[in-house]
Formats: sequence, C-alpha cells, structure tokens
Amino acid sequence: MTQTLPEASSPGKKIITVLKFSFFLGLGLVIIWLSLKDLTAEERAEIIHSFKTANYSWVLLAIILGVFSHVIRAARWVLFFEPMGFKPKLKTTFYAVMVGYFANMAFPRLGEVTRCGIMSKYEKVPFQKALGTVVTERAIDMLIFFLLFLLMFFTQLHTIKEYLNQNMYPKLVAKFGDLHYSRMIFLFLLGLLVLVVGLWYAVRKKVKASKTYHKVTNLIIGFWEGLKSLSQVKKPGLFIFYSLVIWVLYFFMLYVIFFCFAETSGLGLGAGLSSLVLGSVGIMITPGGIGLYPAIIQETLLLYGIAKPTGLALGWIAWTAQTLMILVFGGVSLLLLSIKRPENGKA
Repeated sequence: MTQTLPEASSPGKKIITVLKFSFFLGLGLVIIWLSLKDLTAEERAEIIHSFKTANYSWVLLAIILGVFSHVIRAARWVLFFEPMGFKPKLKTTFYAVMVGYFANMAFPRLGEVTRCGIMSKYEKVPFQKALGTVVTERAIDMLIFFLLFLLMFFTQLHTIKEYLNQNMYPKLVAKFGDLHYSRMIFLFLLGLLVLVVGLWYAVRKKVKASKTYHKVTNLIIGFWEGLKSLSQVKKPGLFIFYSLVIWVLYFFMLYVIFFCFAETSGLGLGAGLSSLVLGSVGIMITPGGIGLYPAIIQETLLLYGIAKPTGLALGWIAWTAQTLMILVFGGVSLLLLSIKRPENGKA
C-alpha cells in the first residue's frame, strides 16, 4: 500500500487550519442566511408546515442505511490491511471510521489522522501504513464520484436542458437578443476557454512555482499511487463489491428522505442521483455541508418542479439525519474506545 507520512505540525500550520475552518464555517453560515433572507412570510410558513407534516419514519431508515454504509466502509478498510499482514477487528475498525467522521465535524482532515491513530493504538497498525490506506480510499471514492457525476450528466441532461429552456433561456434572450440557445452555449464555452488559456500563459510560471500547485500535483500523484496499490488487495472482487455498496447506500440514505413529503415521494431515481452528486459537492466545501448542502438540494429539486420551501425543508432534514448519525454513533464509538483496552495492554 502507498505510505504517506503525515505533515509536520507547527503553530503556523495550526493557525492556518483554524483560519480555513473558520472561513468555510462562516461561508456555510452566510449561505444559510442567503437561503433564508429572501423568503416571503408565506414561504417561511410553508417550510415550517413541511417540517411539521414530514413523515420522520423515513429519517430513521435513512440513518440505519447510513450506519450500514459505514459498517461496509469499515469492512472494506479491513481488506486494505490483509496484504500487510494485519487482521484488525471489524468492531474496532468501525469505531475508528465513526470517530474519524466525528472528528471531521470539528476540523476537516482531522478525522483521517484520528482514525489512523486509533488503528495504531488498538490494532498495532503502523500509523504511516494506515494513513496510506486512507489516501487510497479517498482516491477510490473520488473516482466513483466522478463516474456518478458523468452518469448524472448524461442521464439527466434532458431535465437540465428543459429547466434551462424554461427559466434561463428567456432571460438570456431578453438580455442578448434572439440568439439560438446552442450558439449561446458555444460562445460562452469558447470565451471561457480563451480566458482560461490566456490566463494560464500569463501566469503559468508563477502558478507552477506556487505551493498550491505543488500540493495539487502531489494530491493527484497520491491518488494515482493509491489506485495502483489496489493490485495488492487479496480479494479484489469483494473490494469492488464493498465500494459499490457504500455508494448505493449513500444514494438510498438520501433517496428515502424523498418519501418524507408527498410532493417529493413521486420523484424518480434520476432526481435522487442528481441530489446525491451535487449535494456531495456541498459536503466537500463547507464543514459537514452546513448551509451549503441544504441549499444545493433545494436548487437541485427545482429542476424537478419541487417548490423552494419543500426542497429546502427536505435538504435540512437530510443534512440533519446525516449529522445526527455522525454525532451519535461517533460519540458512542469514542466512548466505547475509551473503555477498550489497547493491544499493547495500556489504557
């Protein structure tokens, strides 16, 4: 497996981490304010009514599916360690996964370090090797996410185009004249390409010399090395199965929330796929997706004719279910680990 050494910690890096977290948390709070500030009194009343009338039994099912997805993730992680000669307990591995998500609620990326530390302490897995498996895991998840994004784009293109024709095209015609829609897109993409190429040639030397460029390059290299290390997995078929099941459970964890409301209960799998893919972007940007995740779900459901109040309520219920699951099971896992005797016999 790929071995990735943790970066050295320093007061300066800790301050930068805190500032980054504060910025994105602030961004999430600003998005919450923006999504609520223009609501009319009637829309606010509709949102409150949606919360009151929602069928929360589906939320319980969503949480169960979410927990099961993390059990499968823990089982897949166990497969990573077999080629190294380690056989960690599934129970301990699950605790580590949940505590990792729990830690990420406080500071992004803290969870990866935390769960690797747990495996080192309780299962005698060297920290660097555990961290290498996390890099590989992240590479696999990004690959699956990219494939799901392509699937969403090609299967939902008609719905997106229909929405743009009804809502965006008339505004563009009013502003730029009766220009054909496809020509507008072509000119926009051409202009964007020229702008990107022009900027790249203008600042390419500075970009290549920047720390950000090297970090991105190293991240891509780490992902590639992680994917190549999969050849060492002893049960590749089971590994692929687990990877697919994880994302299937992610999908249904969100999709069953649709049945909380009569307005969204008739939506098809395509709406669920779009919500999963685009909502995941919100989770990547703000801590735990706070603010941004519900807003993206609401905007996505507009494509399928769902009114803003219902879409926003659904987004908040889905976000709350995921967050509650992590807080409860992550907290309980941390408690159980605190009373568990490590492999070295020291508490």
